[in-house]
Amino acid sequence: MTTRMILPEVGNWYKNRHGDNFEVVAIDDRASTIEIQYFDGTLEEYDQDTWIELHPHPIEAPEDFSGSMDIEREDYGMDLDEHASKDWNSQLDEFDS
Repeated sequence: MTTRMILPEVGNWYKNRHGDNFEVVAIDDRASTIEIQYFDGTLEEYDQDTWIELHPHPIEAPEDFSGSMDIEREDYGMDLDEHASKDWNSQLDEFDS
């Protein structure tokens, strides 16, 4: 059984053989290196042989990018559990008819 070589593409997301999700953020053709960023924000640079050893396969980009931004729920600037329905009203609701 032969394994198909997955070529890295900047901006695409992959999962390695350990189950870690990462994005290819740069490819340096002159140095033959691939820079990746794991979901938690960790950056790594690999040569082409190491890329092959990762056994990457393409995945969809995660919907929640907060992992790579190293932020906590409190850092969003609002209470995500509190529903502020008054903020959902249209500004036109304040005008008299």
